[in-house]
Amino acid sequence: MTRPVTVGVDGYPESRAAADWAAKEALLREAPLRVVHADEWPRVPAVPPVDREEHQRWADTVLDEASGELRRRYPELAVTARRLTGRAAAVLAVEAADSQMLVLGSRGRGAVEGFLVGSVGMATVGLTDTPVVLVRPAATFPSGAPESRPSGNVAVGRDVVVGVDIHETTDAVLAFAFDEAARRGCGVRAVHGWSLPFAFSYAPGLDPGVRQEVADGIAGAVAERLRPWRGLYPSVKAEERVLVGAPAEQVLHDAADAELVVVGRRIRRAPVGGHLGHVAHAVLHHATAPVAVIAHD
Repeated sequence: MTRPVTVGVDGYPESRAAADWAAKEALLREAPLRVVHADEWPRVPAVPPVDREEHQRWADTVLDEASGELRRRYPELAVTARRLTGRAAAVLAVEAADSQMLVLGSRGRGAVEGFLVGSVGMATVGLTDTPVVLVRPAATFPSGAPESRPSGNVAVGRDVVVGVDIHETTDAVLAFAFDEAARRGCGVRAVHGWSLPFAFSYAPGLDPGVRQEVADGIAGAVAERLRPWRGLYPSVKAEERVLVGAPAEQVLHDAADAELVVVGRRIRRAPVGGHLGHVAHAVLHHATAPVAVIAHD
């Protein structure tokens, strides 16, 4: 059986946008869509008090409305719905374990400020090794109105942007980026930001050729990382962009017109939970396009 694409919904606009994006992704992957709602009962008494049965009815309504709308918009898509009780991040991580990907919403705050990834989203990213995609409402409805086209097609010509760290194992990250680009019929822009070591700032007589030599070496390393994926995906146009500057800033700059942004997260088995590097953290909070976080060793 094909593993599903799973989306978490909570009744807010960002989760509705995430559900719509997830439905289109499921169609691209020819996979079923699983819609889940985590019914997280307050651990401390609420003021005013909340009736347990009323709270569950509200949760069921959220789930029924979200899944019903998706079935109406995408009748060719197999949609299932599930309400689960427990801590939201833990429940979503469990559901992600047997999924191709987990899709969540992010709260929009405008292009300048970026958007807020809530505590549930951040915690869930760190708890699962499954790819997690964070979607903001504007990414699905750029004109401010619901899209009427009932299909999984996406805009043509907008690339998948992927952050490449030549000092990390990037196979999982690049595999995801190339696979997504192939499904969408678009290209890949692989971005790497770099700067000379701090010690070079104290060498005023430094040969100007040294900077170019370093830049050429880094460009060669990025191209080498892309080489096997270009071979596996000959239809995907891949461009490496080696830019001087902070990696997060360079990825964000290139991601302004992206179809999807892909960043990596190193897997660290620790009692305090997963690790999210500064590049992934910055991109999650400031990119306007959907962001996929890919766990890797």
